[in-house]
Amino acid sequence: MAENDETPQEERHTGEKLWDATRKTFHSATHRANQYKRVVQKKIDLNSIHKKISALHGDLGKLIDERRAAGGADLLALDEVQDIFHRLDGLKHAAATLEEEIEAIKVEQPAEDEEQTGQEEHKD
Repeated sequence: MAENDETPQEERHTGEKLWDATRKTFHSATHRANQYKRVVQKKIDLNSIHKKISALHGDLGKLIDERRAAGGADLLALDEVQDIFHRLDGLKHAAATLEEEIEAIKVEQPAEDEEQTGQEEHKD
């Protein structure tokens, strides 16, 4: 009779281990999927910024060419040129920030607190 008492406890213990392993795997997989989704969105945003930078480069080149053809002097001092430079600086800063965010997301690890909270709820 003593053997029968131990068997359900061992099965329950094994079942708990299996459940914990399954839960951890699921948590890790969902974390990675969410991480991938965030990286992809940031890369889409970064690509959009790079397109805007390229368009501003084109606008800057066109403006300088037009002013040079019109006989303008000191092309870099023009307010229109300086405005484009400021917009370019802002976009380059935004792109650098996005690249840093992408790298930070890539190295994120699943939060241990979430796993511990799940284990405490399971024990109750």
